[in-house]
Amino acid sequence: MLVVDQTVLSEELFTEPFCCDLSQCKGMCCIEGDAGAPLEEEEVGILEDNLPKILPFMTEEGRAVVEKNDVFDYDMEGSLVTPLVNDRACAFLYYDSEGAFCAIEKAYLEGRIRFRKPISCHLYPIRITRQHYYEVLEYHRWDICRSARACGKAKGLTVFRYQEEALVRKYGKAWFNKVCKTLELRKKEARIF
Repeated sequence: MLVVDQTVLSEELFTEPFCCDLSQCKGMCCIEGDAGAPLEEEEVGILEDNLPKILPFMTEEGRAVVEKNDVFDYDMEGSLVTPLVNDRACAFLYYDSEGAFCAIEKAYLEGRIRFRKPISCHLYPIRITRQHYYEVLEYHRWDICRSARACGKAKGLTVFRYQEEALVRKYGKAWFNKVCKTLELRKKEARIF
């Protein structure tokens, strides 16, 4: 484990290869699972404010779920998550010939909203849990991400390096640089002993 400020990072973030390969997985992480994507409290208001600009990109089923139940739901632990269609796929999806994609991100990429997508989605396969005063960042290994591990290995990318943009979005560039410097120091110390 690596501790930087109020975060604890698992070693796997720096050792496990990862790079999403949507051509292979077709966005299955947005379809499979037992709950929606984790949401931060402030993201609920952002989604509600931007919903009229996101709805046109969503499936008919997804629109119906959100219009009936709102932009969030609760998982079994009572945490905020995105709602699901038929207890399976995220309501904020759209499909094309390439697979399943995020309607929120589509609205963002088209310049209609300024919110890219929930930070938990942007960070995936990194999952964050809170323990006392710390946020613990861990690698979530899932079988449907086999192709992402192969792609990461081929490109020489670890989970941490692949998710640089999302980590900077969540914690800031200074934090990211501090993690990198701490890793470098750790490597130098390991060579000394």
